[in-house]
Amino acid sequence: MARKYDTQQREHLIAFLKRHPDQQLSVREIAQGLCAQQISLSAVYRNLSQMESAGLLCKSIKPGSREACYQYIGAPDCQSHLHMSCSRCGKTFHMDPEHTRRMARAMSELDRFELDISHTVLYGICQNCRHT
Repeated sequence: MARKYDTQQREHLIAFLKRHPDQQLSVREIAQGLCAQQISLSAVYRNLSQMESAGLLCKSIKPGSREACYQYIGAPDCQSHLHMSCSRCGKTFHMDPEHTRRMARAMSELDRFELDISHTVLYGICQNCRHT
């Protein structure tokens, strides 16, 4: 049974991640964002692991590094979209749902590969960064 303290920690963590829906955040960034709530780094790791297992988070590795990043995907609209992340600014976007369906269908039919939409992140350069 979860202790009340654990529940409050998770509520703070979820609230923080919901305030940053378009970002993939490292454990260090999350812990820094939660420092006012005095949540330990081990509690952040534990809760992130549990939330990932429950399908509330997407975990990915930043290109060119070993650093894991987490993004809250517990919102219903995240379940039907692919996520696109800008390698320059770090912002994450939802792919249009119809484009997501077409891509997943093409991969299934042509490559015989079932794409896990809720846990897939495409990396590239966003429109804003391309023009700067």
